[in-house]
Parts: sequence; structure tokens; C-alpha cells
Amino acid sequence: MDLGKLKKWRITLTYRQKVVSLVLCGIIVGLVGLFAYLLRMHTYIIGDDPAACVNCHIMSPWYATWSHSSHGRDATCNDCHVPHSSLAAKYFFKGMDGMKHVAYFVTNSERQAITAEDGSAEVIMDNCIRCHKELNTRVVRTGKIDYMLAKRGEGMACWDCHRNVPHGGMNTLSSTPGAETQAPIPPSPVPEWLQKALHD
Repeated sequence: MDLGKLKKWRITLTYRQKVVSLVLCGIIVGLVGLFAYLLRMHTYIIGDDPAACVNCHIMSPWYATWSHSSHGRDATCNDCHVPHSSLAAKYFFKGMDGMKHVAYFVTNSERQAITAEDGSAEVIMDNCIRCHKELNTRVVRTGKIDYMLAKRGEGMACWDCHRNVPHGGMNTLSSTPGAETQAPIPPSPVPEWLQKALHD
């Protein structure tokens, strides 16, 4: 392509337009950074600490029941709830699932009783099989089974028999009273002066 034609098509901005664009970009980046900070996004990305899941108070019953189960000794939330086929798959799933949960929470559309959707259920069952591979192949000999086979009625999902593992059945905020005292709910990241200003 001819450089003359390229220059002709190039958009030229005035000094004022450049300053306004830079300020707008700064505001957008700042708001995204603030949003990420308020959501404690770094706790989800870095590490596998189950306390990160309780950043959202609606997860308190799930944290409390997990922490008192046999899985609470040996498995974190991420051991069961994210894929382990590759690092890329893990973080892609974590990011997509996390943003979906944020959208549910921000729009106040989360269910009273949270249940795994198909994508999550498939990951959970794959992880059940991955962790309990020796039990499945040598002791119980369940044979080849996965979530999609169970969904089509060609077998059973792990939780068809192990319904109460590790969360003790159906949990809601109202059916697990006092769960918030069992979970390490972090303090609000909003400065105290701003909290007072919002409540006045």
C-alpha cells in the first residue's frame, strides 16, 4: 500500500482530543482497577485458597459445609470446581465462571439454592473421577463413565449416590443458619469514610 494513501486515511487528532482521550482511558482503567479491587479479583487468580470463594457472602453455606466434610482436609474448592487438563483450561474456566458469578451477583439473579450448571457439573464429575481413579478402576470398577453419559441416562453421575459429599445436600443462606460465622468473610475493602458517606 502506498504511504501517501495510508496517511490520507490516518485519523489525526488535535491536542485537545488527545488529552480528552487520555483522560477517558485513565478513568476507564481506574474504574476497572477499582472494580477488580473491590471484588478481590487477585485472590481468585493467585493461589487456591478456599477463603477466596467467601468474598461473596452467598458462598458461606458452601464453605461451612465443605470445611466440616472429609474433603475439607484434602481438597480445595479449585480441586473440584475447575478443570485440571491444562493451566490454560484452568484459568479460562476460572475467568469465565467467575465473571458469570459476578454477573449473577451484581444483577441479583443468583438462585436461593445454588446448583451446578451443566458446564460446572461436567468439570466436577471429571475431577471426582480424576481424584478417585484408583477407587473407580480397581475397587468399585465403575467402568468408563462421564457426565455426558450420565446426562443421557447411560450411567449415573457421582452425586446420584454421593449426594451429601462434600456439601451436605442442598444448601441455601436460610437452610444453613450461622454459616457466616464459620466462614472467613473478609472485611470490606471500601474505606470507612466512604462507607459512612454512603450510609448517611
